[in-house]
Amino acid sequence: MLMTEPTIDLKNHPILITLQDTISGEGFLARITVAGRTLMRQEEGKWWMYGVRPAAIAESGCTIDEAFLRFRQAHTQVLLDMVQESKSFDDFRTEVERFFNESDIDEHAWEEALKAVRDGHIAPLEPFSKLPRQSPDSRPARIEVERLDDRIKPFTASDNVTVAYSVADKQAA
Repeated sequence: MLMTEPTIDLKNHPILITLQDTISGEGFLARITVAGRTLMRQEEGKWWMYGVRPAAIAESGCTIDEAFLRFRQAHTQVLLDMVQESKSFDDFRTEVERFFNESDIDEHAWEEALKAVRDGHIAPLEPFSKLPRQSPDSRPARIEVERLDDRIKPFTASDNVTVAYSVADKQAA
């Protein structure tokens, strides 16, 4: 008889997100690029995306794509609210970085979900099996707030970032 390791029904799915927004403020233009972390789980028939980095956002949808889209829109709205209160680029950058770096109790849940994935004790659900996989080790959580209006270097197409989400997976080989 062939013995197999037990699988875990993963409730929290560790997701890596990439977001980029360009925001106009009082006398400045800023680009905010996020390499973040979220947890996605199904609750009462809806998919919920809970922010880990940044932490203070949660959105839901009937599909994982809809939950991501709503999360992304909520993130942009937070930035727009922050820029309304900022008197300068430095004020804005400080507030955005503070927001991104606030800790959250879901960080522990994210690490536990990632451990379950890495230990190989989970079978990905159908909506997640089609997503790209990426190691968090190769893409640490970070935020970059860059001032664009006083930029000396010319803009290039490589400055753009594709907004996306992927399933956190095993360590990079």
